[in-house]
Amino acid sequence: MGYPVFTGREERERVVKDTVIVGVDGSPSSLAAVDAAAREAALRGARLRIVHAYSRPADLDPMVHGVLAQAEQRAREDAPGLEVDRTVASGETLTVLRSESRQAVLTVVGGRGRSGVGDLLLGSTAVQLAAHGHGPLLVVRGRAEPEGPVLLAVDGSPTGNTAAEFAFAEAGLRGVPLVALHVWNTWSEPTPYEGHADPMSVVVDLDRLAERHQRLLAEAVAPWRDAFPGVAVELRAERGRVRHTLLEASRTAQLVVAGARGRGGFTGMLLGSVSQALLYHADCPVTVVRGEE
Repeated sequence: MGYPVFTGREERERVVKDTVIVGVDGSPSSLAAVDAAAREAALRGARLRIVHAYSRPADLDPMVHGVLAQAEQRAREDAPGLEVDRTVASGETLTVLRSESRQAVLTVVGGRGRSGVGDLLLGSTAVQLAAHGHGPLLVVRGRAEPEGPVLLAVDGSPTGNTAAEFAFAEAGLRGVPLVALHVWNTWSEPTPYEGHADPMSVVVDLDRLAERHQRLLAEAVAPWRDAFPGVAVELRAERGRVRHTLLEASRTAQLVVAGARGRGGFTGMLLGSVSQALLYHADCPVTVVRGEE
């Protein structure tokens, strides 16, 4: 089974707008990703597309079709009535999923691969797909059945604005509150000198900084609070280590949403260090959202 053959503009637009993609390699983690992807597709009224990539003919054995059939059965059990199709495509996993992500409202992958070495798969597939794919990427990791609010990592960047829209929509679909968390510290503050603030040599007004970051947080979410009035929102501006604070907060969330590159990201650095830390270490699934392309 190969890529679908489109017969007209209407069909092409339907695939682009209404498809959730999930990558499957036969690992337990990828089957958990199928479960999550089926739920996401059902929430959106979308269809689910199950994708398996192979780079060598030897990788394409009868077991592959058995794995895909198992994945499809799980998806239909998770979301009865869901429209599901599946495909086997020749190419490296990253290349295939990146191409498929062009047709998706959401791409879903597991946090561990067939090798059982989580960091190996995450380094070669999920992180690269988050940086170079198209549209939001959901990486299923952490607790088996996470509960709690949707956690939005707010940094005030343009990419973060796109992530905020996704997080509000996701909280609305799931019917849960949204926690908007903005973490700041004196190291990230600009100064009249070159570089950022050195707390040992620069005197700062912490109360004024706290107020400024509270305003930044409120302004970042204000448009989306108006657009999603049914979503209950908690605003949290906290001083601390950014990655540590967000990872701690992920312990009580069911999903973390972050932009692909934060306010301090370098040009050409497509995936920020905070997003990478969440993908590797968060205690619940993580969605990385890229800005407008």
